Amino acid sequence: MSRVLIVDDEAAIRRLLEAILSRAGHDFIAAPNAAGALAALDRGNVDVILLDLGLPDRDGLEVIAAVRQRCATPIIVLTARHETAEKISALDLGADDYVTKPFDSDELLARLRSALRRSGTAITGDDARLEFGPVSMDLARHEVRCNDAPVALTPREYAVLKALLQASGRILTHAAILEQVWGKAHIESVDYLRVVIRALRLKLEADPSDPRLIRNEPGIGYRLVG
Repeated sequence: MSRVLIVDDEAAIRRLLEAILSRAGHDFIAAPNAAGALAALDRGNVDVILLDLGLPDRDGLEVIAAVRQRCATPIIVLTARHETAEKISALDLGADDYVTKPFDSDELLARLRSALRRSGTAITGDDARLEFGPVSMDLARHEVRCNDAPVALTPREYAVLKALLQASGRILTHAAILEQVWGKAHIESVDYLRVVIRALRLKLEADPSDPRLIRNEPGIGYRLVG
C-alpha cells in the first residue's frame, strides 16, 4: 500500500481525493497548506505527493523547490492554472507530472501509478540498461532495440532518446531536453528538437503519423508513454 500526501487548501477537494485514493487502496495523509505539507514530509513515509499550486501560505512552486531540497519523492501537481508557463515552471523545478482541475479520477490514478512505478526504478552505472515499453538502450554497448529489433540512431537521436528513457515516463520540457543534448545556448531552439523527435518516431513508432510511444505535451515538452 502506498502513502499519498494530499496538499490542497480546499476541504472539498481533499475529501474527494481521499475518497478516490481510499477506493483504489492507497493510504493517505492531508495538509491544507505548505507548512503542514513540509512538516508531514519531514515525518517521513510519503511515497508520492499530490500538490495544489494555489496554497494560502506559500506558492506551490516554492513548495516544489523546498521538497526537492529534501528528497526525490514524486510530485504530481494538481492545478487550476491553465497557463503553459506555470506548468513548465513546475516541471523544471522538479515536479514529475501535472493534472489540470477539474480532473478525471481514472486519469489521476493512472498518473499516480506511473509515478510510483518510476520512483521504484533507479538505473545507474556504465553497464546499465534503460528500458521503457518496447524500447531498451544498452549504455555500455551504445545499442538500442525496439520490440527486440536493433535500431540505428544518429548521435543526436540517441541522446534525446536517452534523456526520455532516463525520465521514464515523466514529462521533460523542451528546454530541459535541449540543454541536456545541445547545451544551454540552444534551450530555445525547439525546431532542432522537433526534427529529432520526428526521426525517432519514424524509427520507433508502429505508425509515426499516430505516435503512441513518444507523446507530445503541447507547448511544454515530451514524455514516453508505455
